[in-house]
Amino acid sequence: MAATPLVFIVDDDEAIREALTDLLRSVGIESRCFGSTRDLLDAAPTDRPGCLILDVRLPGLSGLDLQAQLVRNRNTRPIIFMTGHGDVPMTVRAMKAGAMDFLTKPFRDQDMLDAVAAAIDKDMAQRQEAVAAKEVAAQAATLTPRETEVMAAVVKGLMNKQIAGLLGISEITVKLHRGNVMRKMEVRSVADLVRKAELLAR
Repeated sequence: MAATPLVFIVDDDEAIREALTDLLRSVGIESRCFGSTRDLLDAAPTDRPGCLILDVRLPGLSGLDLQAQLVRNRNTRPIIFMTGHGDVPMTVRAMKAGAMDFLTKPFRDQDMLDAVAAAIDKDMAQRQEAVAAKEVAAQAATLTPRETEVMAAVVKGLMNKQIAGLLGISEITVKLHRGNVMRKMEVRSVADLVRKAELLAR
């Protein structure tokens, strides 16, 4: 995963694109600008952490339409909307679909910088969680069907005796499977196992 954040700016006003580029550069954040959503979609993809700054009203596919498309494609990169024509329904639609912020032009530079910082932090956290979830899934794939059943019961808070009764096996066998689960999932406590199970369930 590349560590250096990259912000995509999409606005059909060149002056705004330049102003935002200069603003982000002033705090050491790299950006790439596009005049339309089509230009953005046609650009070479990048896996660097960051966010999108989108104008709502754009030629062709609007910012809100692009957001809907990204959601359908399960692209979770955070979005900050900006508009000179904001209204309540537009804001509600954007926020319900997961937008990080909705800034009305002209906005304060600090408001934009705060929004970008929060969006980048969110994207990096999501990426770290995705990596962790992939690792947990690989560990869970090493469990036998019975060990998977025992893990599910342990995560629910059942004691060994209860698990034995539930699965129709001896308590000693439960302990054996439980030990295998803890070893294969690389955890030292039930609390750690629960956290990993929660990642698997997402």
